[in-house]
Amino acid sequence: MGRQPPDRVVVREKRAWTDETDAWKQDRAIRKGYRIRWGYVAIAYLVEALVICTSLAGAWFFAETYANPNDQSFWFMLLAPIVYAAIELCRVPLGILIRVQRDWLIKSLAVIGIVMAAGVTTKSVSQLGEMMFHPRLAEASKARTVLKEAEADRGTIDNRIAQADARVAQYAAEAAALEKRTTEASAQLAGLPGQRCERLSGTNSRGKRYNYLRCVTDPRTATIAGSLKSAGDERAAVARNLAEARTARAQLDRAAADRRVTEAEGAYRDAVRRSQLHSFTAMVYGADPVDVTDQQVHAFLRIFVFAPALCAAFASTLLALCAVQVRRTYRDEDDLDAVMQAEGVPLLLNQLAESRTVMNDAERAVREAVASGAAIPLDQRRSPTVPQAGTPPAPPARDDDRIERPRP
Repeated sequence: MGRQPPDRVVVREKRAWTDETDAWKQDRAIRKGYRIRWGYVAIAYLVEALVICTSLAGAWFFAETYANPNDQSFWFMLLAPIVYAAIELCRVPLGILIRVQRDWLIKSLAVIGIVMAAGVTTKSVSQLGEMMFHPRLAEASKARTVLKEAEADRGTIDNRIAQADARVAQYAAEAAALEKRTTEASAQLAGLPGQRCERLSGTNSRGKRYNYLRCVTDPRTATIAGSLKSAGDERAAVARNLAEARTARAQLDRAAADRRVTEAEGAYRDAVRRSQLHSFTAMVYGADPVDVTDQQVHAFLRIFVFAPALCAAFASTLLALCAVQVRRTYRDEDDLDAVMQAEGVPLLLNQLAESRTVMNDAERAVREAVASGAAIPLDQRRSPTVPQAGTPPAPPARDDDRIERPRP
């Protein structure tokens, strides 16, 4: 089936309707004094939605990291971010309000509200920026702590070795002294005479006979035996301490300490290499990433976090401000605050008189041309014709070039 040509009447009606709608919108915008570009406003609200969603997600992850999800503290940490998200929705309407309001007091209050809401947005976005850099910074900080501990261990290795050697020598001397004491006590105990035994017999007070063997030990034997036992116990304790001191001394090795420092330096360099913030700080200060200090890193972190946060806080607001197109109203067009100077009044009256003279001459020329038949007046109409009796009235003529529609 071939394509049919469009109906010209329908096309003209659509075009006329479009023109009338545009004219009505234009007139309404002029009377209101502004026109809002809703496409830009939609983009601003989309930006706000992204900020809100990311802020709530960051608050959720933050609470999940530092609180127990099964505890009330987890939900306590989410209450403030929800309120902050609600405040985010106020910035775009406040930006539109600044452009459409004529009262400067209301405009000032709207500006204050935007600054406050932007502060909340800066806080939320800066927290997200810090969370972005936190894992790498924590890894670099941990590696640097390990490196400092290894360097401190290597710096004190000589003193600890000397102390361990002194402890081993002390315990060895004590062990030797106890060994000598034990040997002397054993020799003394061996040099004492043995027990002297003799048989005793007789009659007791009851008249009974007794007969038994009595052995007498040298009184020095008990003393020397006690000293020998004490020396043996002390020697066992000193031998145990000596073994522990020698084990501790064996663990103190300069080569091992140097090796631990080298490994810690390599781990720290790897952690710094994976930290984007250390690379940017080193680039700004012109130093090696390993040589930048924590103060320099955190100073650059403030710039790297707060500056984008401020930009994100005011981006959608600026877009909302630019989405309102302010127009001059009829009242503004009539009130131009023009002051007529006294010197210009005669000149204005002369121009008005000359304009009136020219208009009179033009009207006179038109009347003369019409009277002479050289011109036809624009308001001349055809004489109405009376239809004959019995003839049905003719349908009204259709004018395709002019479509009349009732106006609202």
